[in-house]
Amino acid sequence: MSDDNTYDLLIIGGGINGAGIARDAAGRGLKVLLVEKDDLGSHTSSASTKLVHGGLRYLEHFEFRLVRESLIERERLLRIAPHIIWPLRFVLPHDKGLRPKWLLRLGLFLYDNLGGRKLLPPTRSVNLRDHPHGEILEDRLSRGWEYSDCWVEDARLVALNCQDAKERGADIRTRTECVELGRGYDVWNAKLRGQQGEETVSAKIVINAAGPWVDDVLDTAQPGRNHTNLRLVKGSHLVFPKLYEGRHAYIFQNRDNRIVFAIPYEREFTLVGTTDVLFKDDPNTVAISGEEKNYICDAINEYLRHDVTPDDAVWDYAGVRPLYDDHQSDNSTVTRDYVFDLDESGGAPILSIFGGKITTYRKLAEHALQKLGLAEGESWTGSTALPGGDIDPARFDTFFAESMAKYPWFGPEGVRRLCRAYGTNIDAILGKAKGLEDLGMHMGGDLYEAELRYLVENEFARDAEDALWRRSKLGLHLDKAAQERVAVWFSNAVVPA
Repeated sequence: MSDDNTYDLLIIGGGINGAGIARDAAGRGLKVLLVEKDDLGSHTSSASTKLVHGGLRYLEHFEFRLVRESLIERERLLRIAPHIIWPLRFVLPHDKGLRPKWLLRLGLFLYDNLGGRKLLPPTRSVNLRDHPHGEILEDRLSRGWEYSDCWVEDARLVALNCQDAKERGADIRTRTECVELGRGYDVWNAKLRGQQGEETVSAKIVINAAGPWVDDVLDTAQPGRNHTNLRLVKGSHLVFPKLYEGRHAYIFQNRDNRIVFAIPYEREFTLVGTTDVLFKDDPNTVAISGEEKNYICDAINEYLRHDVTPDDAVWDYAGVRPLYDDHQSDNSTVTRDYVFDLDESGGAPILSIFGGKITTYRKLAEHALQKLGLAEGESWTGSTALPGGDIDPARFDTFFAESMAKYPWFGPEGVRRLCRAYGTNIDAILGKAKGLEDLGMHMGGDLYEAELRYLVENEFARDAEDALWRRSKLGLHLDKAAQERVAVWFSNAVVPA
């Protein structure tokens, strides 16, 4: 086999864990191939609650190391990607009969201090009968707390890590499935099946970051063994027309000791979720159930002054969390921490990854390479901006104003959306244009052909769903005719296989 088809690392899985490892490894000079059978982040990593957070409720389960690492990472990620990650204030009402005030105060004190918070404002108490909460929440709710976490465009975080990995030399292939793995003493031989047919490559190490399909990859690599390491837990969300005014989110305690978030979403909507339901079906066909819809609505109706029903939702999505199964904990308490399984017993190593959360993906990548003895030199991913992220987090509004001055003809809403999506790479989309007529075909809203070309050439978008529902959420804003124009454009465009 030629050196062109021989890699240091073959990463199976284009979710956030695989993308983070690819970026870190490529930046260390390793020859990396990442394969993803569908689109980047098209499963678990685009179906999250879209938070970079410490996980306040994990403190109840004494997962202090996970919370501390998450809080530290929260500010690191805010620094390297302030265009797609930004601060968000959460309001936690106290409700009688649930967690006592002293416990909530203690949890929030720890939350403020465990991770060396520097960029985000501290917790404060709030009177829920004051504006705006008094018009939003039910009358029985009088006191609560406001604390900080961060919002993230989850699927874009995956795409930007892969974009950066590619710029550092990684080979990123979507719509490419690893269908066979043969283990040798010092190398793996892998058969890949993509849109152009089949190909065999070799790699010194395989990293199994396949998420819900981790056990399936292990079955391919180690036939004859019984792999039952995963517990798939489904989390579902509903999106409603805006339920309240304001930029703050709410975190509501539920009677079953779980919590549900209500979060401002895409300017015109409110995102509500999530659920914790054991999932034993095909991960390719995950969907919200009627019971989950009712659960979410019942949970927020306990708090909101105006009730909602599932019929009020304009969109929903669901994903499965591939958690490490300890065969003991229930679905809401099983650890969200990541677990590594390194197998070197039969020759070339294979490292399988279970669990993890978006907030700790970068640290997971570092730890994975350390586990493999590949993390030579200093850590670099926590201080180097992701594509478009070379902006001071405290000066995003200044960056927007500067961009608006450069591109006044695109309009403030359009410029703000592009600044949030692409950061300083907005210039790669609008930089050569003098007006809207220079951006190519108008798809609808503020979407033009120039942006689609950028997504194809730089962010691995291959069809309309990639562009409208993962690289963006423009599918929520464009009518069916506009969405069809995007689909037709992709069908006629020359896109890489």
